[in-house]
Amino acid sequence: MQNMDKEKYEIIPIGITKEGKWLLYTGKIEDLDSKWTQFSIECFISPDRTKKALVKIKNNEATFIDIDVVFPVLHGLNGEDGTVQGLLELSNIPYVGCGVLSSAICMDKAFAKKLALLEGIPQGHFLVVYKNEYLAKKDYFIRRIESEFSYPVFVKPANSGSSVGISKAKDREDLVLAIHEAFLYDTKILIEQAINAREIECAVLGNDEVFVSEPGEIIPSREFYSYEAKYVDDLSELIIPARLPKEVTEEIKDLAARIYKIFECCGMARVDFFVDKDTNKVYFNEVNTIPGFTNISMYPKLMEFSGIPYSQLIDKLISLAIEKNEQKKSIKYSKEG
Repeated sequence: MQNMDKEKYEIIPIGITKEGKWLLYTGKIEDLDSKWTQFSIECFISPDRTKKALVKIKNNEATFIDIDVVFPVLHGLNGEDGTVQGLLELSNIPYVGCGVLSSAICMDKAFAKKLALLEGIPQGHFLVVYKNEYLAKKDYFIRRIESEFSYPVFVKPANSGSSVGISKAKDREDLVLAIHEAFLYDTKILIEQAINAREIECAVLGNDEVFVSEPGEIIPSREFYSYEAKYVDDLSELIIPARLPKEVTEEIKDLAARIYKIFECCGMARVDFFVDKDTNKVYFNEVNTIPGFTNISMYPKLMEFSGIPYSQLIDKLISLAIEKNEQKKSIKYSKEG
C-alpha cells in the first residue's frame, strides 16, 4: 500500500482476524501494522454479482462500497488455497493472482507433486500419507518409509504455508515425532527425500504470456528454510541473482515457465526449486501462488532485479487481474447457469 500510486488508486484496506472476522481499516496506512483492529469497521464482500462491492456494517446499517479489483496478500489456508478466490469469482470481482483451480492445486503439495509427476517434471521421491490410514497401521508406514527412503527425510503437511509444520527427520525417533507434528496441521502429509541442495526461487508474472525473472537463492539461517528461519531469526540471506552456471539458470527459467502453464497459473506465482550441490541437477519443489510481498520477500526483489520496480509490478498485477476478468466476459454460460 505504501508503494501504490495514491493519485491512481483509492485504497480500501481489509483485514481478516484469526477468528475470521472481516474488518475495513480506517486509520493511516503507516499505523496499519499496530493499530488495524483499533480503527476498523465490520465488513464483508457481497456475493451479489450485480453489486461488485464491499458491504460495510456500522450502527446496524449496511453501506455498499464499489470495488474495481481485489489484491489478496493472504498466505496459506483460507487465502491462498482457492477459497477467497472462489468468493471473488461468485462476486464477479476481479482479483490479482491465480484462479480457484490453480490456487487449490498449488496449495495442496500432494496434488501438485502428482501433477508434476504426470507431466515429467523432475522432482525428488515423495510419499503421500493420510492420517486415518497411518493411525490404523503406524508400523507399516514407518517400515515402508524406511524401505523407500534413506534418512534424512522431510515431513510436511500437504496444505500449509510459510513452512509451518515441516520437520527434518534424521532417524526413526525424529520421523515419528515429525509425522505427529505434521498431522497437527493437516490430515494428509508428505514424506520427501532430503536432497543435499541449494534452495532456488524464480518469480513468474503474466497471464497468457509470461515473464520469468532471474533465479535467486535462499541461504537459510537454520538447517533448512523453516518458519523460524523466515520470520524469527532475520538472518537468512537472499542472493540475487543465484550464482549458477548459465545452462542451469536457463533450465530453471524454462521449467518455471512450463510449471506455471501446467498448473494454469495467472497473474503471478513463485516457483521454487532445489539444485543438487554436487551434480547441479534441478528438482521441482513447489509453487506459491501468493508469494510474499514484505520487505524481505524474494518475489518483488527478483522482479526488481529483472527490471520491474515494485510500484510498476503492482500496476502490472492489477492490470492482469482486470484483463483476466474481461476475458471471462466472453464465455457463454449454459442455460442451466
